Amino acid sequence: MNRIEIMTTASLGDTSYLLVSGDEAALVDPQRDSWDLVESCTSRGVRMRYVLETHVHNDYVSGALEVRAATGATVAGPARAPYAFDHLGLAEDDEIVVGDATVRAMETPGHTAEHTSYLVYDNALDHTRQAPTAVFTGGSLLVGNVGRTDLAGDDHTEELARAQFRTLRRLALLPDATRVLPTHGAGSSCSAGPVSGERTTTVGAERRANPALTLQDEEEFVSRRLPGLAPYPAYFHHMAPINRSGPDVLGGPPILRPLTPSMVEGLAGGGAQIIDGRDRRTFAAAHLPGSLCDELDDRFANLVGEVVPFGTRLVLVLPEPAEDAAHEAMLQLLRIGYENVAGYLADGIGAWAAAGRPLRSFRTANAAELAGRTAERRVLDVRPERPEGGIPGTLAVPLAELPRRLGELPRDREIWTVCGSGRRATIAASLLDLAGIPVTAVVTGGVGDLMPAA
Repeated sequence: MNRIEIMTTASLGDTSYLLVSGDEAALVDPQRDSWDLVESCTSRGVRMRYVLETHVHNDYVSGALEVRAATGATVAGPARAPYAFDHLGLAEDDEIVVGDATVRAMETPGHTAEHTSYLVYDNALDHTRQAPTAVFTGGSLLVGNVGRTDLAGDDHTEELARAQFRTLRRLALLPDATRVLPTHGAGSSCSAGPVSGERTTTVGAERRANPALTLQDEEEFVSRRLPGLAPYPAYFHHMAPINRSGPDVLGGPPILRPLTPSMVEGLAGGGAQIIDGRDRRTFAAAHLPGSLCDELDDRFANLVGEVVPFGTRLVLVLPEPAEDAAHEAMLQLLRIGYENVAGYLADGIGAWAAAGRPLRSFRTANAAELAGRTAERRVLDVRPERPEGGIPGTLAVPLAELPRRLGELPRDREIWTVCGSGRRATIAASLLDLAGIPVTAVVTGGVGDLMPAA
């Protein structure tokens, strides 16, 4: 009997899949921290035969080499992917067998040039007369949308959009009942726009409802797909080179060491960036000088990747219990390649204050306190999207662009930072505070609450 297990990484909006047939398995698009899954397979007597990659330029560091090191599985991926490590390249119609199942490669360029999907047939001995039961679509066909085509740069975006159109036409020819199992979903910056909260779908459902599949003209598809792609996090630029060359094998999650105030002070003086994972109001009331606020939730690492240069050494200030928080923060950071984490401040901000070190603070407000007064305040909107009809007279700088554009901001009076909910506004406020710009963060509510009274 064949079954497909679904593992969602909410922090990135991505999904990995485990195809199990008898006592053999293939893992599709694994996250770097797949150690628990490997242990689960071992305990169930399931042998990991293959690790399948749909594309190189993912929005995370691949866990393929981690799984291979732990299990001896063969890493297989697109034949056109220039991996620098030993692997099995799969071209159009190439097949592998997993237990009683056959997996057939289907070249589906568009999201990336080398992108490959994988068709699943339940009977390895007689699959030539069968229809596929499922297709792992990676970043090609998503639930309600498609993968973006601009990861290789502006020079290749249109070419890949045209390839994506042709790929979708091929996928749409699969039987209606074929399960569609995409890697990217809600919350992933790899999608070309909003996607459904559902993680899986069927070809029939997408043919009826996915706007990208209802367009039958290539020129119309390209003209609609190219404009309006939201900026993606800066760390994306580093994912393809890391995955192509093969990330270091860790063998398990690193354990972060606790740091004394003097150690943190020395690290910060040496260029380390302090990231504070406590809640936004607590941070605003008292925080270490030079620290950035990024609440430790599902979006923690993604937002670090937006505002902190790749490779920067990090020091963490964490909510309690600090050991659990350190584990979660480290896993999220490893997934996007931020490995240079020196440790976390032992006993938190209380230890810092007890050691006589200075603290900083800035004001916070609710959206209601700004409503109706935007004309007399200097307001900075840091939402990632660029919607029409923003608040008149406000500054608009997406959070991801703010670190390099701080010099453009006026400093003669206080700036109020806003976003959609208060999360990005607080990160922006910590960047302004670090730069010595007077700031108030709108930590509850956002632009939507200000529009009627603006």
